[in-house]
Amino acid sequence: MIRFGLIGTNKITDSFIEAARGLEDFAIAAVYSRTSERAAEFASKYKISHMFTDLEEMAKSDQVDAVYIASPTSHHAQHAITCMKQGKHVLVEKPIASNAREMREMIAAAKENDVLLMEAMKSTFVPNFAVIREHLPKLGAIRGYFAAYCQYSSRYDAYKEGNVMNAFKPEFSNGSLMDIGIYSVYPLVSLFGKPNKVKASAVMLESGVDGKGSLLLQYDGMDAAVLHSKISNSQLPAEIQGEAGNMIIENISYPTQVRIEYRDGKVEELTVPQAENVMVYEAEAFIRLIQSGQHESDMNSFANSLAVLEVLDEARSQIGLVFPADRL
Repeated sequence: MIRFGLIGTNKITDSFIEAARGLEDFAIAAVYSRTSERAAEFASKYKISHMFTDLEEMAKSDQVDAVYIASPTSHHAQHAITCMKQGKHVLVEKPIASNAREMREMIAAAKENDVLLMEAMKSTFVPNFAVIREHLPKLGAIRGYFAAYCQYSSRYDAYKEGNVMNAFKPEFSNGSLMDIGIYSVYPLVSLFGKPNKVKASAVMLESGVDGKGSLLLQYDGMDAAVLHSKISNSQLPAEIQGEAGNMIIENISYPTQVRIEYRDGKVEELTVPQAENVMVYEAEAFIRLIQSGQHESDMNSFANSLAVLEVLDEARSQIGLVFPADRL
């Protein structure tokens, strides 16, 4: 049984709990919040025995084996390193850090304390992502990748009325690229490695973050295009183009349908069944890694998470998106 402490009492934590509590080796042991009222409210909701308003105290608790971190991105590195220094394994929501420098510090802390550090990028663990990787050779030489994840934020209406919520504040390392764009960039890096060149553009908001944007990424023999937005919607599927055919992927953030359309007109349906709440797969993988004594995921590896942040850092540099975390 792996006993989890929780950092972040929000909707994403709710989804994680709903997914993971069906696993026989998962237990919630503690919750941390800055206020005792919010900690008590969340603890009551899920019948959590231990509540903390001091992060160091939870990190030192012998009732906790691992910590799920879903605090604002700007806090990820500090929260994770505090927990890892006390021997706790950490599963950190995406993006795992504000920038590549923070990620390098987190990797060093994980290695120094012999604990597991993993980014909670759910899409790479779902069964249909395994299908994508398995059948990729059928496309022949890969020439292109396209992915669009554009989702009008429920907080954008409030923003337009003058109420700037955390999702649109640079001090929390937020914005469209970090919150939404990463869902398209991470699978790209996982499948094809770090690109040789990155070209970014964006629509910047007055709060200082990007509302939407695009990336053009160049590889040897292929290129990629990524669209992301928190101020508009898109229903476009993702596509991987090969010389023998193209693979169509519905919902790049958690692939739900996959098929290949060959040049000769043949269509091969590849979709496999998967859980409705796909966060269960990342939770299960994380627990199995702890139980097997491993300190790094082969799927969401240090190299992949670092390469993604390096791409995001370069893109942010080009569009002028600077976080307070970058100045440390």
